[in-house]
Amino acid sequence: MHEDLRLRHYTAEEAQGLVDQLVDIYLDAHANDGPLYNAERYRKQLAAHMPRPGWELVAATVDDELVGYIYGFPLAPDTRWWDGIEEPVPAGFTEETGRRTFAVSELLVRRAWQRRGIARALHDELMSSRTEERATLLVRPDNAIARRAYESWGWQCVAQLKPAWEGAPTFMVLVS
Repeated sequence: MHEDLRLRHYTAEEAQGLVDQLVDIYLDAHANDGPLYNAERYRKQLAAHMPRPGWELVAATVDDELVGYIYGFPLAPDTRWWDGIEEPVPAGFTEETGRRTFAVSELLVRRAWQRRGIARALHDELMSSRTEERATLLVRPDNAIARRAYESWGWQCVAQLKPAWEGAPTFMVLVS
C-alpha cells in the first residue's frame, strides 16, 4: 500500500463536488467492460443513490489525487435492490427495515492504482463504520479478480440477481 494514501468519509452533500471525478474513476475502472458502463448511466445511478438516507462514500487519495472510492447506503423497507433475485433464497431474506442491510454499490480504483491494497483499505474503512446486521453487494460472475477479493474478505455468495434495467447482466449476490 502507498504510504501517502489518505482515506476520507463523505456524506452525499459533501461528495457533490466530487461527482465528475467519481464518474472519471468509474469509466477508468470499467474501461474494458462494455457499453453498459458509460458516463450518462452512471451519473443517473449516482443521482438516484446519493439522496438515500445513510449514503456514505469513502474516498482514497494519494498526493491529493483521487485514486478510488467505495460507497453504499442502508436498504430502505421499500427498496428495489432485491428486484430480480432468483430463487431459492431463505425466507425473509429480502425483507428490509432501513437498518438491516447496508448495500455496497461501488468499489472502484483507477487501473493505474490497482493491486496495491487500496480496494481492501477502502472496503475495511467503510465496513468498520457500519452498524447494520449485514452487508450486501453485487458482482458480475465474470469479474474473477473482484470475486476472489470479496471471498478473501469474508463475503459469501447466496444467490443470483438479474436487474430489470436494459442490458443488465446477471450478478452474484454476496453477503457479509
